[in-house]
Parts: sequence; C-alpha cells; structure tokens
Amino acid sequence: MARKVFYSFHYVPDNWRVSQVRNIGAIEGNKPASDNDWETVTKGGDKAIVKWIEDQMYGRSCIVVLIGADTANRKWISHEIVKAWDANKAVLGVHIHNLKDSTGKTSKKGANPFDYIGYGSTGRKLSSIVKVYDPTGATSTDVYSHIKSNLESWIETAIDIRSKN
Repeated sequence: MARKVFYSFHYVPDNWRVSQVRNIGAIEGNKPASDNDWETVTKGGDKAIVKWIEDQMYGRSCIVVLIGADTANRKWISHEIVKAWDANKAVLGVHIHNLKDSTGKTSKKGANPFDYIGYGSTGRKLSSIVKVYDPTGATSTDVYSHIKSNLESWIETAIDIRSKN
C-alpha cells in the first residue's frame, strides 16, 4: 500500500535531488509547488505559507524530511516538523547530499534538523525519537537505489515509532 507522505526540504539547493526521491513509485507524495506557485504563496506572507503547508499536509500519514546541506534549523522546515509531530504524524529524515543535482554535483552532509527541536516538557530533542537515515553507496545511482529499496520500510518504521510516542 502506498503511503501518502509530505516531503519537507530546502527548495533552492535541493529541488533536483528531491525530485529523484519523489519519483520513487512506492510512495504517494504531495504535489510539488512550481516556482510560480511557490512565489505566489510566499507573496501572501507567513499566513499564506502556513495555510499552504496545512493544506499540503492534510491527509498525509508521514512527513519525510529530505536533508540537504542547509536544511536543518530553517524556519519553514522546523515549522513543518513541529506541525506534523503535533498532528501525530510519523516523521523521519533522509540525507540526500550524495544524490547528484542538475549539474552532476553532490553536496556536504547537512546537520540533523531534529537536533534543533525540543519535545515534551523535558526539552528532550526530537532527534532522540525520530530516525534519520544516511543512504550508502559509492555513486549517486547507488544512493538512489538504497533510498528506493528502503524508503517504504523507513516510513513504516516511522509510523510504528510515532504510534508509541
């Protein structure tokens, strides 16, 4: 069964890498906003962005944070993570730095975005609960294959973890 997921990512540097992951057929992802659509949303200010995020997350069982070099601690990425967690949605992260971009380059590994978000009254980091995967492989093709082979089970694991927390 294909799960409905919301992909969270830093658009400008990672959209090419993200499009590769979105094309994995086992997962039903949210429809990506085109540059023009996103420009229209952002012109509406923070309230319009929050509404767009809420609309995109509606009916999704999981949020998959695709982690590039500069994804962690970005305002809207953090907002999406908190929004999903507070709505009892499963959450996981996947490093995508070893996938090639449109120019054929990989990037440096980014920080764990869940290290920047506290959980519960203890202030425990969400990274102590949420799993983050760093796909292995000698080439971008190998990394893509690793993600393709495992993404569905990672999502199921995240759903199981969320049901217990």
